Amino acid sequence: MQYRTLGRTGVKVSTLALGAMNFGAIGRTTQDEATAIVDAALEGGINFIDTADMYSKGESEEMVGKAIAGRRDDIVLATKVFNPMSDERNHRGSSRRWIVTELESSLRRLGVDHVDLYQIHRWDPSTSDEETLSALTDLQRAGKIRYFGSSTYPAYRIVQAQWAAREHRLTRFTTEQPPYSILQRGVESHVLPVTEEYGLGVLVWSPLAGGWLSGAIRAGQKATSNRATRMPDRFDPAVPSNKAKLDAVEKLAVVADEAGLTLIQLALGFTTAHPAVTSAIIGPRTVDHLHSQLAAADTVLSGDVLDAIDEIVAPGVDLAPDEKFDTPPALLKASLRRR
Repeated sequence: MQYRTLGRTGVKVSTLALGAMNFGAIGRTTQDEATAIVDAALEGGINFIDTADMYSKGESEEMVGKAIAGRRDDIVLATKVFNPMSDERNHRGSSRRWIVTELESSLRRLGVDHVDLYQIHRWDPSTSDEETLSALTDLQRAGKIRYFGSSTYPAYRIVQAQWAAREHRLTRFTTEQPPYSILQRGVESHVLPVTEEYGLGVLVWSPLAGGWLSGAIRAGQKATSNRATRMPDRFDPAVPSNKAKLDAVEKLAVVADEAGLTLIQLALGFTTAHPAVTSAIIGPRTVDHLHSQLAAADTVLSGDVLDAIDEIVAPGVDLAPDEKFDTPPALLKASLRRR
């Protein structure tokens, strides 16, 4: 396993991080299975675990808490806030009211007195940067969080938040967590240059493109993964963007084979090769899935292999533009641009 410094914090984290989204109802993972995954991840050199309050409505945090009991100090622990936790309109977002309330709930579920990294899961257009950053700064000063960051923020919002912190003399975001894979490279053209400019740690999610780069989705085969069951439209080959991804996967499989690598090693080696990236978050549902991904821990792709990938999916290109998660809200909701 390799380790890199998380932004400018001085904290060393593994280049593969364990994502716990599949713990609980979402991945149909039991506590025993989750604990076995955590055990194997730590044994494999992973020292960073990422979860969120909304993963299975808090069940993931509870499972992570039980799995790390007795070894908290050896783990860099991260969670997130923003997404709805109930039908109550104020049980979501990034207001001071909700951040302070929900952090306490996350700490209780995790069974810890602090988290190392607390992240705003999505940009909240209804809340000012000053409101959010001041709440996070106060929680940091109270010792309940060590650092805080953003997740899936548009590049311009990352910049705005940095300036708001400077203007109001608040602690700034120290990390960003964007989606990034061989099939979705749009962040290379805007988000990653900004994170490099501001010295942010970058923790990329979905480096296997939601399962497309796991090796299980190939031409002539029906996608049978848990994600394909939950979101069949994302894997329907009749959808043009899915056809483009499938064509790319077939070509990438050839590149991987010629390099003596699995497709997973190619995919994870690609994301961690970018100089802006600190860690790639993997989200195994089973111990076997974890081991197949840990095999990429020391993968370093040659220049020739990276060039071959560029020929298949050009730098800065998203093969599925409709699956972007950082699109400004006004482009998605007419009511926000027509009032």
